[in-house]
Amino acid sequence: MPKTDLKKVHKALYTATADPRRVDVPDFPFLMIDGAGDPNGDGYRQAVEALYSVAYTVRFALKDAEVLEYPVMPLQGLWWTAEGQDFSHDLTRDAWRWTIMIMQPAQATDEVVREALTAAAKKKPGLPVPDVRAERLHEGACVQVLHTGPFATEHTTLDRLYEFIEKEGLAITGRHHEIYLSDARRVAQEKMRTILRYPVTPLSA
Repeated sequence: MPKTDLKKVHKALYTATADPRRVDVPDFPFLMIDGAGDPNGDGYRQAVEALYSVAYTVRFALKDAEVLEYPVMPLQGLWWTAEGQDFSHDLTRDAWRWTIMIMQPAQATDEVVREALTAAAKKKPGLPVPDVRAERLHEGACVQVLHTGPFATEHTTLDRLYEFIEKEGLAITGRHHEIYLSDARRVAQEKMRTILRYPVTPLSA
């Protein structure tokens, strides 16, 4: 049975440094679920549980069928507000909108995902599993930087990223994107690692 680790295959997209840099992000399949409000609230927690429930059901289905064995990818999130894609941690959390997602292997076909949704919904009837969907995301040209520390201090890292974007003559064209390399339940706040990313385009384009 084939084995892979998509985080290693796409290493440039799942590693970053404190110095911002450009990356090109191809089209990838994801499991996604949308929501709004405080990420410390029950709505977000239940959405994350539902997303992981489907992701692991897909993983085990592909493994049991001897199609592919792989580790589930890191959780990711797109963040914006009702007024548009501008996002700031200074805003009231009730104003936040989010799509949380987990990248999938190409072998996670529509049929595999449909069966996983049905199975996960039966196993976890109290979670919003029916709200999980399969969707592709193509961000293209992006800039990203590694933030180390609690989410509350991301603004200091974002300031460096914004300075880099301005220096490079770029403009932000998409939503604030976070890739969670650490499990907040198991890692001390000061050691948490999060990739911060924005799709960009040249100002002259």
